[in-house]
Amino acid sequence: MQNLIIERIVALRKEMAAAGIKAVILPRTDAHLSEYISSHWHIVRYLSGFTGSAGTMVVTDKAALLWVDSRYFLQGAQQIEGTGIELMKDGLPETPSITEYLCEHLSKGDTVGINGLLMSIDETAALRSRLNACGIGLDVDFDPIDRIWADRPALPSDKIFIHDEKYAGESAKSKIARILTAAKTQGADAYFTSALDEIAWMLNIRSNDVPCNPVATSFLYIAPEGSTLFVDSAKLTPEVEAYLKDAGVAVASYADVLSSLAALPKDVTVLLSGSRASGAIAHVLEGHYVKGDSPVALPKAVKNEIQIAGIRQAHLRDGVAMVRSLMEIEKTVEEGKPLTEIGVADILLRHRSAGDLFFDLSFESICGFGPHGAIVHYSATPESDVPVSKGNLLLIDSGANYLDGTTDITRTIALGEPTADMRHDFTRVMQGHIAIATAIYPEGTRGAQLDALARMPLWKEGKSYLHGTGHGVGHFLNVHEGPQSIRLNDTLAPLTPGMLTSNEPGVYLTDRYGIRCENLVLTIPYEETEFGKFYAFETITLCPFDRKLFDLSIMSAAEIKWVNDYHHTVYDRLAPLMTEEERAWLAAATAPLD
Repeated sequence: MQNLIIERIVALRKEMAAAGIKAVILPRTDAHLSEYISSHWHIVRYLSGFTGSAGTMVVTDKAALLWVDSRYFLQGAQQIEGTGIELMKDGLPETPSITEYLCEHLSKGDTVGINGLLMSIDETAALRSRLNACGIGLDVDFDPIDRIWADRPALPSDKIFIHDEKYAGESAKSKIARILTAAKTQGADAYFTSALDEIAWMLNIRSNDVPCNPVATSFLYIAPEGSTLFVDSAKLTPEVEAYLKDAGVAVASYADVLSSLAALPKDVTVLLSGSRASGAIAHVLEGHYVKGDSPVALPKAVKNEIQIAGIRQAHLRDGVAMVRSLMEIEKTVEEGKPLTEIGVADILLRHRSAGDLFFDLSFESICGFGPHGAIVHYSATPESDVPVSKGNLLLIDSGANYLDGTTDITRTIALGEPTADMRHDFTRVMQGHIAIATAIYPEGTRGAQLDALARMPLWKEGKSYLHGTGHGVGHFLNVHEGPQSIRLNDTLAPLTPGMLTSNEPGVYLTDRYGIRCENLVLTIPYEETEFGKFYAFETITLCPFDRKLFDLSIMSAAEIKWVNDYHHTVYDRLAPLMTEEERAWLAAATAPLD
């Protein structure tokens, strides 16, 4: 594989030389700036072998580099070994940014190339400004990938289907009207989005174009005089075409999006999101667009009553599937039968897919045993798959998309008797988890203002984790959605009732084990006083934590009570859906800590 990677980079450099390009920047994304992408857009994987969900590759005439965040420091190093690609650990003080590196290693008069569809308006503008300050030019039309990737997969052509209003809780017509009203407050007549989750939510449509993300590859322009969905006609059925027509949405070819936007009347002002629309889109609308906030992000994040009811039901079914999976894993290991990390993922899929309204996983299951658990977003492959047995921790991060909701849960379980260090570290992580779960906060509070609550038990011991504590979760949509988050860097989005967010602190000890404890929490009203409105989190996920891993000697009475109360709720809600044998297992797994 390493030789293939080297050959591909050589082929890319030939294209660069022919175009007068000294360096090319290749973000791991698609023309919709997605985190999860179809096989057509796995350019970074093709050129580097790196399979993570976030990373940016830079190739110059002399070097090849891969920038990854802390989730992929270990995985990235392993996957690019022997390729000549240098790993750049983004976020560390000693690691230069991409622009800093380029300004240091290129000369005045050199040109950097990008595909303008793969970088947002804000990113493109910032890149151009920083490069120009160093005397370096930017070519936004450099896209040689088709010429060097001979067997590149086609764009996905899965059929679109309608997400019933009984699950969505609001019609497409109503959503379009709401979004246009919001766009008007930002001085725009119309709104254009390339974000697949926004399009799916706004039109109540879904597809299966991207693994684990039920979205349809398309662009959407909405305006009072009529809206247009740019999509491959092969993806449409007569039912969907009639449905879109009734919603006031015409259909045009996916390939015609840029030319159609360029032909819009110049007196129509189009709103573009600076972070979610590409620089290429802004270029064709030059002179009659306004850059602002996405008017879809907040309405999509704040779930309505029907969605919330569905989310609760989805988590009941998911909790049952998780308990059945944990029971099977525990029994298999206890009996000494063969089981590997991929086998654990198979167990999870089997039990989830047996549930009502199951559509797909919400992401590829992360099942890391022992040292693999310390790789934050580890994904087992046939090459890396290891046996799961007694003597270490098993970290399981998994979830599903059901027609009525999306789930995401992480449990760390001890196989065999845990060590004192394992119990200590697990308990510190859980103390941070409990601190978030029990937080009370005033209206307007952002996730970054709560993040330290989750980290403090670890910080006090000189430990930490480099990923965020929480991310927004969609409704039968993407498992990672904004605008809210709980993390060190502020996304400036206040936590608002109806938002579903993860609560997932962790700690990772290289070559030993990893620990992460994740539930989804719903922001709810708490009380209103003379000081204003206060909110709280309601924990939605239903699955026991491993009782063997709690060190009661370092827990407060309030923390122990929280675990006991949570486990009591888990039993009460899941037991009626289970067999007698399953209820017995669950009763033991949720017995009070003492």
